[in-house]
Amino acid sequence: QVQLVESGGGLVQAGGSLRLSCTASGRTFSRYDMGWFRQAPGKEREFVSAISRSGGYTFYTDSVKGRFTISRDNAKNTGYLQMNRLKPEDTAVYYCAASDGPYNWAPSYDNWGQGIQVTVSS
Repeated sequence: QVQLVESGGGLVQAGGSLRLSCTASGRTFSRYDMGWFRQAPGKEREFVSAISRSGGYTFYTDSVKGRFTISRDNAKNTGYLQMNRLKPEDTAVYYCAASDGPYNWAPSYDNWGQGIQVTVSS
């Protein structure tokens, strides 16, 4: 098991940017693929983005392509989600998660952070 803690959320105006961080501890972070999910009130959890353990492969859901960038620094045991041109519909609780793979298959994620709120005002 790897323990995950998100940071960097908050309130931002539409069009602004935030960078979420996911810091891992407990097991070697580089052994895991990493993903970001989000859940808005009254909606199901959505698979937003993912990155393979080496960082060589990435996945984005269509609604964030061109606006969000996922990355990781295995030396720092940290993953990131850079979110630009934010929209009110991006408002949600964002969760980072770890997986043994495959990186782009949502059901493979079974290690979760506690979640962090992102609110985009119009």
